[in-house]
Amino acid sequence: MRNIVIIAFLVFSFAGCKDGSKSNTKDGELTWLTIEQASELGSQSNKKKFLVDVYTDWCGWCKVMDKKTFTDPALIKYLNENYHVVKFNAEQKEPVTYKGKTYNWEPMGRNGINTLGLELLQNRMSYPSLVYLNEKLEPITVSPGYKEPAQLMAELQSL
Repeated sequence: MRNIVIIAFLVFSFAGCKDGSKSNTKDGELTWLTIEQASELGSQSNKKKFLVDVYTDWCGWCKVMDKKTFTDPALIKYLNENYHVVKFNAEQKEPVTYKGKTYNWEPMGRNGINTLGLELLQNRMSYPSLVYLNEKLEPITVSPGYKEPAQLMAELQSL
């Protein structure tokens, strides 16, 4: 049933797109995917890299980045054209399936961790962290810490 819901989401998200590489985003907004949705896209013919925003609910700088960085119009335009953007709560307790493997929450650290967070951040838990993945969901790099819009734009364009 879950796969049907994901497939339905993807079909409706990409309806009307000529090449399937852009979702129907509203101007001035990012369309955040779940990690499961990213996993589905990565298994298909895909032309965009992935940017995974790894955050926690208690992270103050994560919230500042959401309000100040991810609302910058130039950054939104660049990300929508060149990346699939993904939000992942590293402390979520619900299991997630990513690239055919199920990841669970483990009681460690401050509030526990979803083991996918450990994998994505290469065991260096720091929030916020941006994880860059290529079109096939293979790791490129991890970039920890808060980024101003200009800093993030420079980082994105250098990859």
